Amino acid sequence: MPVKPVFFFYFLLIGCLFACNPRKQNKSGHTTEADDEPVKKLDLVRLKKKAAALKEYAMLNKYNTKYALLIDFHVRSGRKRFVLYDLEQNKPINMALVAHGQGSNYLTEDVPFSNVEGSKCSSPGRYKIGAKYYGKFGWAYKLHGLSNTNSNAFKRFVVLHAHSCVPESENFLGICRSDGCPTLNPDYFAELQLLLDKQKKPVLLEIYK
Repeated sequence: MPVKPVFFFYFLLIGCLFACNPRKQNKSGHTTEADDEPVKKLDLVRLKKKAAALKEYAMLNKYNTKYALLIDFHVRSGRKRFVLYDLEQNKPINMALVAHGQGSNYLTEDVPFSNVEGSKCSSPGRYKIGAKYYGKFGWAYKLHGLSNTNSNAFKRFVVLHAHSCVPESENFLGICRSDGCPTLNPDYFAELQLLLDKQKKPVLLEIYK
């Protein structure tokens, strides 16, 4: 799905951002956001609960019980919120940045959810990662919505794919938006493909916030 950059907007306002929201240095020498602007980080307790529910669902419905993918859209776009999870060891394997759907305002950090065709929104819920194909963004995976909140994902062409606008490293400004597809960094996606392509049973994905 097309991806729109948001960096131009931030560069226009960067002077104001630094003037109004000073960043402080922590003990390691890295800058952090102002104390009065809370940073939404990945909730590992909630992540584990979501993963446990996915494993139970996978066991009951004959899906992959070794790996799962989870996306916490409560976390801001410039921070890693895409998780490859080991269901057997009950722990994250690695994390990455992922773009969310732009909805009616591609500048918003508050992820808009919708299951409506043409909304350009992300959809929450459980997905089966389906067939791999080669499209306009290179290799991608079809996504089949398994919840009432994402039942239109397949016909909306919401797929798992990569785009060069998604960086590898976390940043303060945030990243680009998609038309509803969970979109990853190309290098990370290439590594993820190696794992997904080896699986004999479909891997589950859960999107929440």
